[in-house]
Amino acid sequence: MPPRRSTANKDAAPRAWQRMLSGRRLDLLDPSPVDVEIEDIAHGLSRVARWNGQTSGPLPFNVAQHSLLVEEFCSELKPGWPVKWRLAALLHDGPEFVIGDLISPFKAQLGGHYKVIERRLQQAIHLRFGLAAKLPETIEKTIKRADRASAFFEATQLAGFDHTEARKFFGAPRGVTPINLKTMTTRQAQSAFLARFNVLMKACEQQDC
Repeated sequence: MPPRRSTANKDAAPRAWQRMLSGRRLDLLDPSPVDVEIEDIAHGLSRVARWNGQTSGPLPFNVAQHSLLVEEFCSELKPGWPVKWRLAALLHDGPEFVIGDLISPFKAQLGGHYKVIERRLQQAIHLRFGLAAKLPETIEKTIKRADRASAFFEATQLAGFDHTEARKFFGAPRGVTPINLKTMTTRQAQSAFLARFNVLMKACEQQDC
């Protein structure tokens, strides 16, 4: 006679947490800043491919490298910007370390529920590292402008867009130095992301951000 199947968990809610390599269990629906570790973020982002991996070359262009570029562009767009906002720029795609990088057309189809999850994760990340849960609108606009500039260079150099098409979707990058992208390895991107985070955090502590 075959063994009887247990029905004890038949009506249990599905698991909503993700185990991190740090040992933390991050609840995706109700994330706590206590369960956010920068090592997990750097590890995850360096392994998440931009453009769903549809980029040229032997290596995927990862979100950690993209985040470094966005922070760099923000410093060009806003010379003398407070360190805390540059830290926010580095962490602008932080939630993707656990939920991945969904391309914009797919996000639009998913609608509000995805945005709620993403926003809660972003707020937990901000609080963990001493930032306001919600950034001022002007700060978000600057980060978005840098994000779109990075997307333009990625699109035209790696993702097969011509310049006309890229300008249509991302706008022409203004106020930033044109860059020739060289895709980092996972290890390089993870190390560079952590190093930049530590520099910004140290400066923030010295300036009492």
